[in-house]
Amino acid sequence: MAAEKKKMLFIYNPRAGKEKIRSNLLNLIDIFTKAGYEVTACPTQASGDGLRAVTERKLGYYDIIACSGGDGTLDEVVTGMMQCEKRLPIGYVPAGTTNDFAGSLRIPKNMAEAAKVIVEGKNFGCDIGGFNDDIFVYCAAFGLFTEVSYETRQDMKNVLGHMAYILEGMKRLSNIKSYPMKVELEDRILEGDFIFGMITNSLSVGGFKRITGKYVQLDDGEFEVTLIKRPTNPVELNMIMGALLNRNINTDLMHCFKASSLKIWAEEEIAWTLDGEYGGKHKEVSVQIHKQALQIRVPEDM
Repeated sequence: MAAEKKKMLFIYNPRAGKEKIRSNLLNLIDIFTKAGYEVTACPTQASGDGLRAVTERKLGYYDIIACSGGDGTLDEVVTGMMQCEKRLPIGYVPAGTTNDFAGSLRIPKNMAEAAKVIVEGKNFGCDIGGFNDDIFVYCAAFGLFTEVSYETRQDMKNVLGHMAYILEGMKRLSNIKSYPMKVELEDRILEGDFIFGMITNSLSVGGFKRITGKYVQLDDGEFEVTLIKRPTNPVELNMIMGALLNRNINTDLMHCFKASSLKIWAEEEIAWTLDGEYGGKHKEVSVQIHKQALQIRVPEDM
């Protein structure tokens, strides 16, 4: 009698990146099938479809959830899984523009190789971020450059890749807005006028490695937090950019620290981005980390 096949729900965004999944789809399903999986394919059509694909199905039927798309697709699947009582392992085939989180987990950029990691790799207990009543996988940010990812047209992202973010951001340097706020940590309170902040659990953001810190672990129950103070002149602004890209921290211009939770109060509503997607405007923000909350498939040698 043949062994019962394992069940996989495969959620994919056919428009992610340069729509390269369209030419790889049959190969991916073939890899999954050869590994003994019965695959249910679920293409997303609109924002929120990935989340609903997880929350509106009986997950007890499946053994694993695989997804393919950009960071936004992964974010929806993770958010949906965090809302479920039964949490299945998640496999990820990156197909977006930057795919910061996949790089942090050493998931290959090659789609076929990433699919093989799902069927041949191991589970990794990964930290997941909570943002008020929402979820983020690897980055919550506000201020300078953060509007860029969700205001840059998709076709521009596809053509220019990382440069799309930089070019859009450069247009804004002459009109930098700052935000007076109070940040409450477990052991202290910070107050200041900040132009940018990011709360991350990733080795890179926007394709830039090391920008989040030098000793990042994705399962240690702590975020890496960077808050940049308002520069008083163009020289300080250049120093800030250099410090970020080279991770040579200048404590006169920024705060950099680890935290498992923090609360932020701002004088006005601030637009946030969660994993590169619009996360709404908020005056009060509560962020906490869910340590090793989900199992993500990673290479055996990670």
